[in-house]
Amino acid sequence: MSRDEQLKERWQQLVTILSERFADGDTLDLDAIIYLIGVQELGQFNRKFKKDEKLDLMHIAICRLLEPYGYYDFDYFDAAGWPHYTVKEQLPPLKAGEQSILMKDAIVSYFLEKGLIK
Repeated sequence: MSRDEQLKERWQQLVTILSERFADGDTLDLDAIIYLIGVQELGQFNRKFKKDEKLDLMHIAICRLLEPYGYYDFDYFDAAGWPHYTVKEQLPPLKAGEQSILMKDAIVSYFLEKGLIK
């Protein structure tokens, strides 16, 4: 099986699991999954987030997801428990499709590491 086929298969498996668990079977999109990862990384599950906090959660997720690729480094947790990252290397200019593939690959790797998928 090619790497692209394996990524596609794992992505579908992951979307199905997360959609059943968090969206009553409605299909979660890429942004929703990134948001869930942000909540997971923050670890504050039983609270409502303001609009700007939701954007911050997505930023946390993106930093965490791209850390293994060498783009970000974890720096510290602030007094409120929010993780902060520093930019190690700027992302290269990517087309929309390339961005999507990079993020899907990073998300699949994240959930492989967490043991949610195989």
